[in-house]
Amino acid sequence: MNMRKQLVPLVVICTLPFVMSCEKFLDRKPLQATIEDIPGALDGQAKGLYGAIRNSASEPFIGDGLQNIPWIAMNGFRSDDAEIIADPGASAWRQTYDNFQYTKDDWGAGLYWDKHYVMIGQCNSVLNTADANNFTDERSMVNRAEARFFRAYTYFDMVRTFGDVPIIDFIITKPTDNEVEKSPAAMVWSFIDEDLAFAEQYLPVTWEPKYAGRLTRGAAKALRAKALLYNQQWAQALGLLKEVINSESAAGYGLLNDYWRVFKEEGELSSESVFEIQASKTSGDGNIYWSRLGQSQGVRGSGNWDLGWGWNTPTQELVDSYEAGDKRKDATILYSNQSDGGVNTGGYGLTVPNLSNAKYWNKKVYNRFERYLEAGLGTPNNEAQNTWINHRVIRYADVLLMAAEAANEVGGGSNGTDAAGWVNRVRERAGLDPVTFTDQATMRDIIKQERRAEFAMEYERFYDLVRWGDAIEVLGPLGYQNKHRYFPIPTPALNGNPKLTQNPEW
Repeated sequence: MNMRKQLVPLVVICTLPFVMSCEKFLDRKPLQATIEDIPGALDGQAKGLYGAIRNSASEPFIGDGLQNIPWIAMNGFRSDDAEIIADPGASAWRQTYDNFQYTKDDWGAGLYWDKHYVMIGQCNSVLNTADANNFTDERSMVNRAEARFFRAYTYFDMVRTFGDVPIIDFIITKPTDNEVEKSPAAMVWSFIDEDLAFAEQYLPVTWEPKYAGRLTRGAAKALRAKALLYNQQWAQALGLLKEVINSESAAGYGLLNDYWRVFKEEGELSSESVFEIQASKTSGDGNIYWSRLGQSQGVRGSGNWDLGWGWNTPTQELVDSYEAGDKRKDATILYSNQSDGGVNTGGYGLTVPNLSNAKYWNKKVYNRFERYLEAGLGTPNNEAQNTWINHRVIRYADVLLMAAEAANEVGGGSNGTDAAGWVNRVRERAGLDPVTFTDQATMRDIIKQERRAEFAMEYERFYDLVRWGDAIEVLGPLGYQNKHRYFPIPTPALNGNPKLTQNPEW
């Protein structure tokens, strides 16, 4: 696939189709208002981004690179917590992502690269429209902030996946516009920070209930802080995270009492949600609002147990890693040939059949099983297989644990006490005893374990290991080397841009 051919037509003409498709996106609860309810000429385009990042009824199906198997592969398969064993046809993916035998012509990496730049192009289109028409009213500034947040989020994915990548902050109008040299990773991180600082300034603290799920100031601060943690800018990250925590009451943030509820329908857009990509599937909806995120990971079986493709399954190492009594284990691990745990752990009182060679499944996408019993949701083409799963990108628990990590690394004063307090909020919900601060090294290990248990199967583990400098020790036996922190630039991208060069390590 030639990246140039994919980028140019989509970026140049994206404005019209996304304005046209946003009305259907607005029909999807909870975004129920019509365009006329909201002043601002950019609002239709900005709303299109919420659907684009997931998938939409029309091309370009950007979600295939940001919600589908290529994204899960980069963010999930490469960790020690997940593997690909349920699909007998996935041997090439196992070699590439489980065993770190990267190839420059990998199909998944090519799609990942291509669709990320298409998404960036959609964001640039919103911003170009704003600049060309001098839209600076209050609503338009919010829409600009939404576009810059999504662009920053997309580049956040790109820079941690590939390292040096081209910064494209303009509209592609002719093929040569796409011939952009890579920017150093440090420059990309700065670009991300600038976008999120702008988003932080103009996004609201909250939205009216009918707009639940739209981007907020807290989401911008949390993502900005996460990017700063990747660059070990602890003090600045801590300041932002404290602001989010201090806004807990005004913004409505908080932990749900039961961990398992976070991943059920009742947990969607709850107090725990800081940034969440929405999805929906009902019979006869034209497959407009679906996402591949849950479908690609659902239990792989037949009949009522044909819940998905069975990729990204828990490893034995993850199962064995939980502290005794940790409630998160039964809310995360679904066992073949055993009870799903019943309603107290997010199950339905059913026995999971022994469907393949996978002993375990990702229970966090085991959602709304009863929907399979509704008429019409099994067809056509199995599009009902967990296609309604929302992606919890940043949860409030992440804010607390990132704040604890930053405080511990800054050290001194009351930061140790604060770090323990934030960790204990997460541990209390998990049914675990509180910890006390003794020293920085001990607290660092505690936080690492808490992040593993809290976000298991949620696509955090691989990059946590890399940024902590632990990947060689933990993943080395699987074939990981330091160069594997970055994936080589896909061959289609190199062919589409003659100015791109491969990372010297490759």
